[in-house]
Amino acid sequence: LHERLGPRGLVVLGFPSNEFGGQEPGEPGEIRAFCTERYSVTFPLYAKTVTGREGAISDVFRLLGQATGSLPTWNFCKYLVGADGTVLGFFPGDVTPEDPALLAAIEDALVEAAPPKA
Repeated sequence: LHERLGPRGLVVLGFPSNEFGGQEPGEPGEIRAFCTERYSVTFPLYAKTVTGREGAISDVFRLLGQATGSLPTWNFCKYLVGADGTVLGFFPGDVTPEDPALLAAIEDALVEAAPPKA
């Protein structure tokens, strides 16, 4: 999605967390290398965050959770945020990047963010 829809304005951001089975115990460079080698990640990855699963919560997940009523329960959960910063939706980890509902929501957000045609 990052590569295909990036030219149209989609920005994918990754927030690693070690709260899901201890799968991200490494330092930022190690996590980046793993994600690049295993999943061909080219989008920005942030430092490890705390999702609220174990009580504490990072500011980004506090905001996203308040806006959607949902916090990540496992890896690969997705939030859709509009170009204006409005949180538009939450998609659980089992929703794939090719899921029709996710793609439709992204398309709607990209259309709304597109500049008017001259």
